[in-house]
This record gives sequence, C-alpha cells and structure tokens, in this order.
Amino acid sequence: MKKSDFHFDLPTELIAQSPLSERSASRLLVLDAAAEHCVDGQFRDLVQMLQPGDLLVLNDTRVIPARLHGRKSTGGEVEVLIERVLGTHEVRAQMRASKTPKEGTRLELGDGVPATVLGRDGEFFRIRFDTPEPLDAVLHRIGQMPLPPYIRGYDAERDRSRYQTVFAREPGAVAAPTAGLHFDAPLLDALRARGVKFGHVTLHVGAGTFQPMRVESVHEHRMHAEWLNVGAELCEQIRATRAAGHRVVAVGTTVVRALESASRDGIVQPFAGETQIFIFPGYRIRSVDALITNFHLPESTLLMLVSAFAGRERVLAAYAHAVRQRYRFFSYGDAMFITPPKDS
Repeated sequence: MKKSDFHFDLPTELIAQSPLSERSASRLLVLDAAAEHCVDGQFRDLVQMLQPGDLLVLNDTRVIPARLHGRKSTGGEVEVLIERVLGTHEVRAQMRASKTPKEGTRLELGDGVPATVLGRDGEFFRIRFDTPEPLDAVLHRIGQMPLPPYIRGYDAERDRSRYQTVFAREPGAVAAPTAGLHFDAPLLDALRARGVKFGHVTLHVGAGTFQPMRVESVHEHRMHAEWLNVGAELCEQIRATRAAGHRVVAVGTTVVRALESASRDGIVQPFAGETQIFIFPGYRIRSVDALITNFHLPESTLLMLVSAFAGRERVLAAYAHAVRQRYRFFSYGDAMFITPPKDS
C-alpha cells in the first residue's frame, strides 16, 4: 500500500481560508458505506440523524497559542512552533531560523520574553522560558493560534475563538480537533433535547498532524506521539450505550485514535499516556459506529484512517463528489458523517 493510493486532485480555491459566520452553517456530506452512496446535507441535520440514546464523543482538548516570533541574541529572526509543554516553563518546539540554533542560544520572543535553547530532541528543540510569569500567561500575551500552513493570513480576533471548539477545556493541543469546530451552543442544546448523550476524551493534537508522509510505503511510516486520556466514566458510557443498542459516534479522527489506543480486545478501557497508533486500511476500527470528520489532505494519515473506517474506494469517490459539488475543504471547511460498510 502506497501513500499515492490516497491521492486526489483538489482545486486550491476549495481550501477554506476562513470560517463561516456561524459554526453550524457548514455543509455535511453523508456517506453510508453500507449502501454505497452519499447524500448532500447540512451540519444541523445531525439533530435528525442522531437518535435518542446515541453517544457523541467529543475531544475536549484546548488549543494553546503555540506560534511565537522573535530573535536570537545575535539578531537573527526565529519562529517557534510549540509541539508540547514539558513543564512549568519548558517546551518542545519546532524552530525556523536562518541558522540552526545551538544549545545555549538566547532568544527574545514576542515583546521581549527571554528564553534559552536547552538542546535538541530529535527534530525538535527544547526551550526554557526564563521568566517567573506563568507560561500560559506568556503564551496568551505573545503567542498566535497555530493555524495550519494551508490557511493564508492570521486574524487574531477571529482565530483565537474560531480555531477552538466551544467545548474545549484541557489546554495542550497545537492543532484543533477540527470536526468539533462545527458545533455551537444552539446545536449542542438541540442534540441534548433530542436525547443524544455526550462523552469526552482528551487528545492533545500535535503539530506532526500537518507533517507530510515522507515515505512512499504506508507500512514504513511512523506516527508522531500524542498524549491522550480516556477516563473510566467514558468507558462506562460506551459500554452502556452499546448494551442498549445505540451508537457510539466519534467527533473527529482524534477521538477514533484515542478510543482505539485505549481498546483492549475490542473493549475501550481507561488509559492515559502517549499513542503513536497508525490506522490505515486493513485495520479494523471497532470502538465507534459512526464518524463525523472534516475533509483531509491528499495522501495524509487522517485520510487513511477514514479509509480504514469506510473503505478507500468509497472515501475517494465521496471526495470526488465533494469536489464536484464545491464543498469547502480542510480545517475551516465542511464535514462528513460516515457510517461503515456491513463487513466492518
């Protein structure tokens, strides 16, 4: 299996550069893999599509303002993209500079916040913020939301709120769980009134989610590590939902990765820690019965996960339909609701 097996042609004008004025006004492409067909709809149609007793699982991670700009003590410009917070004042980050910073390099970030490069950690750098100010306060003041590279331009007022789900509560992600961006308070209230149940996982999405696969063979790729927490309460919710004959519906590929990482012999169990799980066709997803997800990049690991759930040919055919119907793609774009084939 090759990454080129997951290629599709996408006109650049279909890459959404900004969110819609209303979160839940997005379109929704419904793919019923068992019936081998897709239907065009609206995201608010979820209220009719989900049944009382269904469990909607959300990723409650909160995106931190992880992109920073500054200078080295020698004057050269640097850009820092935090991958993970390691302690009260230390982070692991990607760095862009004219010359690779060495251990001990002094930095001034944002409005003059001092920092020191402590060393390398593989492709990342370890950086210490040399200030008594709490790190979250520093990032809130000088950081930008880490928009993906295909979104051109940054609007601080807009992106601080819109590149964040309305149910975000656990800070640590450096990319948004984008399927959740479509939910607003009125839609959540309507789903509750419908009798839909809610559960939460935490998976802190890392910057590696945007890194292209560098090998042609899918089997040779190694995923970046991400931290997750699946609690006992959610595990009991899943057990009770399945026992009552209702569906577990994942909001986003991050939820699928979290639940599959926490599964043992097909049963989701409490788990907190790192995962490098790589889900692609041939892997059987058993933790969820339906998936809400955005449209993903060509040849990406996220597209491969969706293909594992619904079948590569079906997913690529649905994507071709979405292109013809001028759906909006990627983080600020439209969404899909997918149910698997009967043989899954």
